[in-house]
Amino acid sequence: MTLVTQTPKLVTVVGGSGFIGRHVVRALARRGYRIRVACRRPDLAGHVQPLGNVGQIQPVQANIRAPWSIERAVDGADHVVNLVGILFEAGKQTFAAVQDEGARTVAQAARAAGAGLTHHSAIGADAASASIYARTKAAGESAVFEAIPGATVLRSSIVFGAEDGFYNRFANMARFSPVLPLIGGGHTKFQPVFVGDVAEAIARSVDGAVPGGQIYELGGPEVKSFRECLEEMLRVIERRRLLVPVPWWAARLQGAILGRLPGHLLTSDQVTLLETDNVVSEAAEKAGRTLAGLGIQPQSTEAILPSYLWRYRQAGQFTRKAIAQR
Repeated sequence: MTLVTQTPKLVTVVGGSGFIGRHVVRALARRGYRIRVACRRPDLAGHVQPLGNVGQIQPVQANIRAPWSIERAVDGADHVVNLVGILFEAGKQTFAAVQDEGARTVAQAARAAGAGLTHHSAIGADAASASIYARTKAAGESAVFEAIPGATVLRSSIVFGAEDGFYNRFANMARFSPVLPLIGGGHTKFQPVFVGDVAEAIARSVDGAVPGGQIYELGGPEVKSFRECLEEMLRVIERRRLLVPVPWWAARLQGAILGRLPGHLLTSDQVTLLETDNVVSEAAEKAGRTLAGLGIQPQSTEAILPSYLWRYRQAGQFTRKAIAQR
């Protein structure tokens, strides 16, 4: 009797070396998939290979602005996951090039390869938005469904985790600055979602456990204002900082200036985004197109933040101890 073994399915994760990507790769690796991590700098993606078994994960070079490289990266894949997105424009990396045309490029390549597609987007994607970021996110979603009507689109609120760019940024600011800014007074509402929960939702869509042709909205168990997010962060790192409300007009002025400087601490488009709450919609809740609807119990910031923000608390303790010993 001849034993026939089935080769595990191949999943191409475009943008798989980034913050969300490494968690998606880990979730897929645990399920036994072969994973092709498509990224601009595969030489800097060595950190994803230990997430799976030897030979299970392969970084490959691809640029979402170069269709031929995406076609090569998805060739032979059973499923494609697109995680590419940007928070600010830099050079050729414009919102239109990455989030609109880039999404179209990935979707068309997946269709040509006969692969399924999961596209990660963002809550707030809206073709009528005043924000270029939000408009191009919506355009990307439309391009995805145009190419593959049965694709799955997952929109996230602000994503948190050990390598996030939100809580880490403000915790690091709190190390050096006695004040933290509250854009627009800090009233904008978020529904922070744990990166591990987002990755699990994406992995389940690859499994075929998530009905396609729909948009899902992923948020955590609590809705928090911008102020409440910063207050919780400060409690975790055990620091006291003055939270200073910044009127919208002043924030727009700051965005116009800071957006032109290296680091892009704040841009005009980001200020525009902050004028709208970033939470799961009532329509998604009622239709069950949420984490809970997918059978995933979302984890709270209270449970996760201390696991990685502790290093900012420790740094503060070292500083206070050094001052006391002088």
